[in-house]
Amino acid sequence: ARSTKAAVSVKMQEDLAVPFLERPPKLDGSYAGDIGFDPVGFSNYFDLRWLREAELKHGRVCMLGVVGFLAQEFVTLPQFENGATPLDDFFVVPAPGLWQVFFTIGAVEAFSNNFKLTPGDMFADGRAPGDLGFDPLGCGKNPDALARRQLVEVKNGRLAM
Repeated sequence: ARSTKAAVSVKMQEDLAVPFLERPPKLDGSYAGDIGFDPVGFSNYFDLRWLREAELKHGRVCMLGVVGFLAQEFVTLPQFENGATPLDDFFVVPAPGLWQVFFTIGAVEAFSNNFKLTPGDMFADGRAPGDLGFDPLGCGKNPDALARRQLVEVKNGRLAM
C-alpha cells in the first residue's frame, strides 16, 4: 500500500501545472515555485538559470510597478498633475524623462551583473539566479527561511506579472 501512495503522489507532481501535458524533463522541482509549467517548451532550449533569472527580474520589476501604479493615485509630485487614470500619468512625463529611465535601467542591469549579460557568462562565477549579493538584513543565513522567502518572491512576482 505504501508504494501505491508514492506512485500516486509522483503522478500528481508530474501533472501539477497542466494535467494534460507532460512535465518537461528539466523542470524537476529544484527551483522555488517550480511546478512544471512550460507549455511552450522553453526549458528544452534555454538554460534554466537564465530563465529563472529573467523570471525573477521581471517579477521584481512588476512588484515595484504595482506599488507605483497604486501610489500615484495618492501621491502627486508638485510639477505634475494626475491624469484621469494611472495610464494617463505615463504620458504626462516628458520624453527626456522617459529616456532617462530607459538608460538608468540599462545601467543598473549592466552593473548588477558585472557586465555579464549573456546566458553563457552570467553564471560563470557560480552564483544562483536572482542572487545579486545584496542581503543587508542577513535573510539568507537561515536556509529554511531563505527557501520560504524565495518561494514567496516567485509567487508574488508571478502575481504582479
